[in-house]
Amino acid sequence: MTTRPSTSRPSIRRRGPQWPVLAALILLSLIPVMAGAARLTELTGGAAITAQNARFFASPVPVVIHIVSVTIYSLLGAFQFVPALRGRRGWHRAAGAILIPAGLLAGLSGLWMSAFYPLPDGTTDVPIRLFFGSAMLVSLSLGIGAIRRRDFVRHGAWMTRGYAIGVAAGTQAVVISAWLLLVGTPDERTKALLMAAAWVINLAVAEYVIRRRARTSGRTVRSADRPVRTGAGASR
Repeated sequence: MTTRPSTSRPSIRRRGPQWPVLAALILLSLIPVMAGAARLTELTGGAAITAQNARFFASPVPVVIHIVSVTIYSLLGAFQFVPALRGRRGWHRAAGAILIPAGLLAGLSGLWMSAFYPLPDGTTDVPIRLFFGSAMLVSLSLGIGAIRRRDFVRHGAWMTRGYAIGVAAGTQAVVISAWLLLVGTPDERTKALLMAAAWVINLAVAEYVIRRRARTSGRTVRSADRPVRTGAGASR
């Protein structure tokens, strides 16, 4: 009689490259992290107040919360994509206990700044920021609900989508820099569209990762389900 393994938690293969993915995510995350560090230095170092930064000096708490939470979320979250670490329940739970509050704070503070900070004239990206910021919070909330139901597959999928949205600032810097090199300085409307495109790119990559993870888990489970033949009398 063949015993079927539990499929409540997907099996994780540790083959193939792992650390290059981590390095790529950290490098991508370092772009907004360094920008955030520069902003904190500006706020604490007595920099000159200009039209571009006056809102941060007038109300520094939201931007400080955002910078700190995004830094933790993006850098620590990158390690969750290393299968050798994600497969360790102790690590995954401990990291998740930090990542979920950090992600929620990053999303909420980002929404607050988009909705209430007085922005420079001509800014057109507020609706896009509000949409994707809300999508991040929805993804994290669905991921929390899934883990409470012990639905590990959906939990991983929604947390992956939330992370993809949360680290899009690095992708936005790459996309906008490419546009600068190839086309020239974008106007405000084009810049907003480029930012949206970066979020879409990240979500497309996230969906690829989710589906690849599901296929790998499915192959592992099917392989484990195959009956083992022992001796000449084994059934065909």
